[in-house]
Amino acid sequence: MISRDYPFVEWGVLFRPDKEGEPRYATIDWVSNTLYPFVVKSNGGMRLAAHLCGERVNEVLRGEGGFLERLTSLGFRRVQINATAVNGVDTSDLSGGATHLMTLMSQFPYLEFIIQRSDETSELWKAVEKVNPPNMSMLFDESKGTGVAPEGGYEAPSEDYEVGYAGGIGPGNVGDVLGRILEKAKGRSIWIDMESSLRSECNGKDVFDLQKCMTVVGEVTGMGLYEKK
Repeated sequence: MISRDYPFVEWGVLFRPDKEGEPRYATIDWVSNTLYPFVVKSNGGMRLAAHLCGERVNEVLRGEGGFLERLTSLGFRRVQINATAVNGVDTSDLSGGATHLMTLMSQFPYLEFIIQRSDETSELWKAVEKVNPPNMSMLFDESKGTGVAPEGGYEAPSEDYEVGYAGGIGPGNVGDVLGRILEKAKGRSIWIDMESSLRSECNGKDVFDLQKCMTVVGEVTGMGLYEKK
């Protein structure tokens, strides 16, 4: 219903094999049997992004595209590469991994590849940025996936590719943060990403909180950026 009424919303799904089935980390069976039927029912209106962590990133950095094939068959159109140690990734040769990543980007031109951009991933994103493939985007996230706002504020977006912002954004401050980002964007299209701030503890379990999600949607539409469909 949220995707139908607010088609700008994108659902990020974390994939990390060693944590599959734990809170935040979906199993591929759940995606196939529970999520995918809704994607079909939406006739392409439900936007999905796969946020790869751990061995799923290592596979991509080795040039292995099998899992990417599976994702495209399940309706994913964007893939985020979280190439950081906190996400369980081998970061010892990110420059070498960039070559393999760019090969996959050319093999999957219909997928948008989002690179998590931070000081830790600089060897990866700088190498890809030099080539600037048409299906490359960047996520500014100096917190490296830990949900902390950047000390120096949010960077201005590049004019050469699409960018998103993450780190310390949530229902309580999304209007203020988005306003500051849009000032720097100067009319450029951007997106914002949040994960930990949209979760709550319910009956002792860590769960995704749809009420928090709708609070964010309400803040964004209240700013006049989008209207309910």
